[in-house]
Amino acid sequence: MEVVDETVMKKPKRLTSVVWNHFERVRKADICYAVCVHCNKKLSGSSNSGTTHLRNHLMRCLKRFNYDVSQLLSAKKRKKDNTLTIANISYDEGQRKEDFIKPTIVKYEPDQRKEEVFNLQSSWFDQERSRLDLARMIILHDYPLAMVEHVGFKVFVKNLQPLFDVVPNNTVEFSCMEIYGKERQKVHDMLSKLQGRINLAVEMWSSTENSNHVCMTAHYVGDDWKLQKKILNFVTLDSSHTDDMLSEVVIKCLIDWEIESKLFAVTFDDFSTTDDIVLRIKEQISENKSRLSNGQLLDVRSAAHFLNSVAQDAMEALRVVIQKIRGSVRYVKSSQSIQGKFQEMAQQTGINSQKSLVLDFPIRWNSTYVMLETAIEYRNAFCQLPDLDLDLALSDEEWEWAGSITGYLKLFIEIISVFSSNKCPTANIYFPEICHVHIQLIEWCKSPNSFLSSLAARMKAKFDKYWSKCSLSLAVAAILDPRFKMKLVEYYYSQIYGSTALERIKEVSDGLKELFNTYSICSTLIDQDSALPLSSLPNSSNGGIDRLKGFDKFLHETSQSQSTISDLEKYLDEPVFPRNCDFNILNWWRVHTPRYPILSMMARDVLGTPMSTVSQESAFNAGGRMLVSSRSSLAPDTRQALICTQDWLRIQSDDPSPSSSHYALPLYIEKS
Repeated sequence: MEVVDETVMKKPKRLTSVVWNHFERVRKADICYAVCVHCNKKLSGSSNSGTTHLRNHLMRCLKRFNYDVSQLLSAKKRKKDNTLTIANISYDEGQRKEDFIKPTIVKYEPDQRKEEVFNLQSSWFDQERSRLDLARMIILHDYPLAMVEHVGFKVFVKNLQPLFDVVPNNTVEFSCMEIYGKERQKVHDMLSKLQGRINLAVEMWSSTENSNHVCMTAHYVGDDWKLQKKILNFVTLDSSHTDDMLSEVVIKCLIDWEIESKLFAVTFDDFSTTDDIVLRIKEQISENKSRLSNGQLLDVRSAAHFLNSVAQDAMEALRVVIQKIRGSVRYVKSSQSIQGKFQEMAQQTGINSQKSLVLDFPIRWNSTYVMLETAIEYRNAFCQLPDLDLDLALSDEEWEWAGSITGYLKLFIEIISVFSSNKCPTANIYFPEICHVHIQLIEWCKSPNSFLSSLAARMKAKFDKYWSKCSLSLAVAAILDPRFKMKLVEYYYSQIYGSTALERIKEVSDGLKELFNTYSICSTLIDQDSALPLSSLPNSSNGGIDRLKGFDKFLHETSQSQSTISDLEKYLDEPVFPRNCDFNILNWWRVHTPRYPILSMMARDVLGTPMSTVSQESAFNAGGRMLVSSRSSLAPDTRQALICTQDWLRIQSDDPSPSSSHYALPLYIEKS
């Protein structure tokens, strides 16, 4: 028997395919084989055979699955290549068998299915799943689509998983749109099945390219009585867009999502939005015959945006003084010697403040407040500081203005912080804060200083416009807080309106009853729609005509009129619930739904109304919401898909923080 020598073939050139990480190329007589380093199976290794059959074997090789994926990359010894290429740029090719770490044996389940969650200790690989995982990563973290073309990214991926084919930019975009389509259908199905009603928040965004965008977000209390929100649309406005076209954008959003009949309220971030826009939206809802179409609480304006606007007015009135203080602070901080002199002046004038002077960041007006507050504490030191430019010196009256307006800003910052930092901002939290602003504005208007009283009067006029639109919504939400009920309205209105308080309280009471009656009618219609048809009721005689159908109708009608006390009356007559810091209003209404079946329906919709639409990170941003640069240059449809899907995926990960990098999403492919 002839013995044929089987030797490892010396390759005349480098084998560039990643599959050769898992095969040795050997020659037996005149035939070339590719021998799997995991199971020793021989396959054709001819250069004419390609590598497809080798890839297919790797996907089926059971023994390959028994090794840790991180060790498989070192399974084959390769020549050192000093050329700077994607294949070798990120690790030392000189590492050889002496540095090889023995693979870790991992139990393999033969019947493991592709739909299962990816096990990090397994070497099983799926190109399709990884493609979608890459798209999810880009969506979640605002990464640019073009990152897949970056050399560094390609190197990282190749060395992490050589089997992964890095997809081009347009394929990643397609994958993102694919995920968007599936997630959008989930949101659509969920909203269509929602028992409660939907509130729509409309926010204007801008970008570095000076383009304008409209972000529309659905706010609602889910069937689990948890406050939730989802971005529905992110629409880019063309340059010819006018304010009166905003209603068309909103109406199209409602129609596309088929929620126009479910709409309860619309909240605009700009409190100066014209009434015509709201009127057109109401008309659209009426055409769809919404059962709750009286529109009492439909028109809401964002409380935080209003306070931001008033704060901007206050700082504009103080603009010259702020510029002087900013210049003075910049002068003091210009050198160590001047700072030393300033500290000497502070000690000589008896200033014991531990605060340091700070320059503001004008686009963040709360930083301007901090600059003013600190400078005011060092007022006497500034007045005694030698060599200070006379143009920067403030008069006593200007210092008084600065002190008063800084007090105004402090109040606005405190209240906006309450709104933006609340993790569950149900509508009931806004009424006492806004009422406090109302009372303070009344007091500020009484200032003997003409400059301050004039400013306060302008701020009060702007507030009155906001109050006329939102006071009923704010009051009803507060009444539906069992810790306050009508008592809180009575408490604040007596301070705000004085002798006319009773008339104002009655207006709120009448509005509350009118809204409740609408829900009562709506509930009756739902009961009638869901009732069994009379023909399905058991007959009094076998197969005969039921002559008591009329009685059933009579019984229903007379029973309705015999109700002695409504949910609302029962709720208001009972004592208020004790105040405590751990109170969860949505949980309270969930527990008390059997006791107040109709009022709880109303409470769910009212408490889910977004009385403010500002996020914590942009609460004091004078420039409004800005689109990140990685999204600005995209096509409008792609931009909308990425922004909406990011919002939906973050909610699924239970981590809505934009700055978080710990998203625990399942790594699997959902089969259609």
